Amino acid sequence: MVYCSVLGGFCSYISSVFLNIRLISRVNMYKLIMYVIDAMRAGNGSNTTYMKSPILKQSNSRNGNIISSTTQNQLERQSSYSTSFWSKLVMDLYPPGSAIRNWTCTYCNIIQPPRAKHCHDCDKCVLQFDHHCVWLGTCIGQGNHCRFWWYIFEETILCVWTVVLYITFLHSEIVKAWWKDFIAIVLLALLLFCLIFLLLLLIFHSYLALTNQTTYEMVRRRRILYLRGIPEKVHPFSRGISKNLDTFCCPRGSRYTLEALPRMEELEDRARPYTCIDIISCRCC
Repeated sequence: MVYCSVLGGFCSYISSVFLNIRLISRVNMYKLIMYVIDAMRAGNGSNTTYMKSPILKQSNSRNGNIISSTTQNQLERQSSYSTSFWSKLVMDLYPPGSAIRNWTCTYCNIIQPPRAKHCHDCDKCVLQFDHHCVWLGTCIGQGNHCRFWWYIFEETILCVWTVVLYITFLHSEIVKAWWKDFIAIVLLALLLFCLIFLLLLLIFHSYLALTNQTTYEMVRRRRILYLRGIPEKVHPFSRGISKNLDTFCCPRGSRYTLEALPRMEELEDRARPYTCIDIISCRCC
């Protein structure tokens, strides 16, 4: 008799799961999540500073290269010009007197602009590097950080919706013994744990977006050379809440954005406490 009751409760649980699967299939949730993942991987390709790979390959139809045949001297001159142009462009972003060797990537052999970092998993330097997401198999940085935030937001909404479905199901079965819905209770506890984790992650990345920071800069602040002398409460790349959100959500211009380090005088001015005049003039925004 007990076995039949447990089996009946389990079957009712399975039927509810199948009902949830039907609802999810109607809104094509799987396609939506895969679309977001593909979009973040595509954005990750656009935020790459340099990828360590053979620069020159023979042009043919198999490898897809479209490099026209040129002499070796022309290639060397073009490479030297592009390298010197990039070096001057990047070094202008750092304070005067900075040494090139301090910002040169030992893996890609290229001068890294501020906020760039080499990812050992992807084997490339990523602009505005945040972290490498092992679940998505791509780096989160400039170009796809906003998409990653929306991905976390969608996962949070989906988790909340599923928790509501489970609570509704358990409430309808409240007249039965609790052990008959033991599996549903365990899954609900796991969902609540995932929901708390997703909410904390969403709040954390929202804070990063509001202050124009990255996870790498926040965790490794003392190890990054150009951030060591900056006070802890000062966010050097922040331009106010409204501008930070505008840059985070609505990037404009070219796909690459190189941010220069502010002058020390400006950073010291940011370190002073806010006054009534600063609040009225929207200094924080």
